[in-house]
Amino acid sequence: MAEPADRSAKTDMIPLGVVLRRQPGVTRWARWSWKATSVLPGAAPADWQLLREAGETREFHAATLPLELHRSEAEAYLHGLTAEPPCIYVVLREGASEDRPLEVLLVTASPYEAQDYADNGEDLVEKVPMPDGLVAWIRDFAQLHFHDEPFKKRRRDRVKTDATEDGIGDPRISQLTDVYRSPTMKKARLS
Repeated sequence: MAEPADRSAKTDMIPLGVVLRRQPGVTRWARWSWKATSVLPGAAPADWQLLREAGETREFHAATLPLELHRSEAEAYLHGLTAEPPCIYVVLREGASEDRPLEVLLVTASPYEAQDYADNGEDLVEKVPMPDGLVAWIRDFAQLHFHDEPFKKRRRDRVKTDATEDGIGDPRISQLTDVYRSPTMKKARLS
């Protein structure tokens, strides 16, 4: 694991390997079902290295990407750590070939950033449980850089609000009579 960041560092980074599992599809329209199953902190570079094979199910170390932590997103990391279990978000995009149908774009610990990628409609975002060591590293970074901003009550503008008189109405509209007076009724119509 990487050493905890000092307060002056804006970012910290650790390489994170992504493991994808390929299983036979459950429908006749999808031959294979793909899922991100785990992450490997501190992994060496890899390009679709086969890790395990059991029948038709295979697990690949698809890629190793940097997990970057930014001090400006400390609140998002703390929010993500409150999930049960805490997760890393793996962003996948459709690949070009049949043997590599998915491209690993990004790994992030921020649920806010993951939501942005999920909303664009082009990418697939998978939640992968965080290993305990990674949870501790992210928690230490986030607690070091998180600053709770105190609530500041907004004050009203200093406009004089008592300038109007009751019964006069809007001063921009000229009134010949009192606006609260009831209209006069003609007695001839009532009889």
